[in-house]
Amino acid sequence: MKNYKLTYFDIRGRAEISRLLFAAAGVQYADDRIKREDWPALKPSLSGKTNLEQAQCDVIVQTTEDLRAEWVKVFREADETKKAELQKKLVEEIVPKLWKIFQDTLSSNSSGYMVGDGLTLGDLAVYDVMEIHTRDYPDLIKNFPQLQTHRQKVASIPNVKRYLENRPVTLF
Repeated sequence: MKNYKLTYFDIRGRAEISRLLFAAAGVQYADDRIKREDWPALKPSLSGKTNLEQAQCDVIVQTTEDLRAEWVKVFREADETKKAELQKKLVEEIVPKLWKIFQDTLSSNSSGYMVGDGLTLGDLAVYDVMEIHTRDYPDLIKNFPQLQTHRQKVASIPNVKRYLENRPVTLF
């Protein structure tokens, strides 16, 4: 039997649906409720060092989610004709437009990272969302040399590199 642990603030909030799900399924779990003042010590510190960096990181992450949503539209489309049209638009318009935003962001930051002077969630999100496109359309990245360098930089971080070398091979 698996052991589940749900860590969230000592409120219902976004965790309540998970608690209800566990209850409805009759699954035992540890309900680890934390105080707000304990949160900074528990969360990974990759969201930026200042409020401005955190906001910039949020923008980057949301932009990656916009790109992912466009890819999902293609993936889920059942009509092959419409799927081909969506895929053409994705590859020829949407990906280049959003990758240009990522590259411009890198150009405005001399550290080689998306935000601030070190790795953030924004860097990881960009690396991740680009995976499927660089695999399926390797020529796309040729026009984005800073993104190529960024991908290499993120992939060479020791903990990330170790993970990438050992992660299971999946379609996406």
